[in-house]
Amino acid sequence: MTEAIIAGAPQGTSLPDLEDRVTSLLAHADDNMVLAQRLGEWISRAPDLEIDIALGNIALDHLGVARALYTHAGEIEGEGRTEDDFAMRRTEREYLNVLLVEQPNGDFANTIVRQVFFDTYQQLLWAELAVSDDERLAGISARAAKEAAYHLEFSTSWMERLGGGTDESHRRAQEAVDALWRYTSELASDEWMRRITRALDESTLTVPDDPYQRTGGRQGYHTEHLGFLLAEMQWMDRAYPGLTW
Repeated sequence: MTEAIIAGAPQGTSLPDLEDRVTSLLAHADDNMVLAQRLGEWISRAPDLEIDIALGNIALDHLGVARALYTHAGEIEGEGRTEDDFAMRRTEREYLNVLLVEQPNGDFANTIVRQVFFDTYQQLLWAELAVSDDERLAGISARAAKEAAYHLEFSTSWMERLGGGTDESHRRAQEAVDALWRYTSELASDEWMRRITRALDESTLTVPDDPYQRTGGRQGYHTEHLGFLLAEMQWMDRAYPGLTW
């Protein structure tokens, strides 16, 4: 994982330069910030109360990770920027999240498939970063790894339920896989592919035969959806600069 190596080198290797470290921390923080916002959109709209609470709690987990990473990035950068500066005062072009997390929720099956793809990526990522020479990052990653294990258990169990359920639930789950697959190359590694292939097989779903992949999120090139998400998320801070509670 290129981003993981940039963010914090495995033990026994030297840390990357400051600019690369800050950039990578922001990329991982942005992943979690954007996904938290997306999942928060399900609150009061989920299929039932239990799922409503679960998705809300998962959103809060991602938000907590984003805040910790933003704070750490600010401390390393040393320019006085805070988590609010990074989350609320950067433009779409400055955000570095992968494209998958900014995709709209769609129906419940779409959200679940998106989570399976991303949860699998994060479980691998946090395991790698938990042994970083950057002790602060290692601590954040170790805590995030525990949350990611729960997130993945939740999302894969639901994907199996949808894929192996009714004809309608299977159809919707497969359509979600087909629609989101083109946004997965920014996550993919050999191990990610192996795990996802197994998870799809256990859910009676198939890997799409679609060679097209959309990339660019890590360089600040996003789909049309991120701008709308940030406009909703940032409007209060931009309308009332310096607002305090």
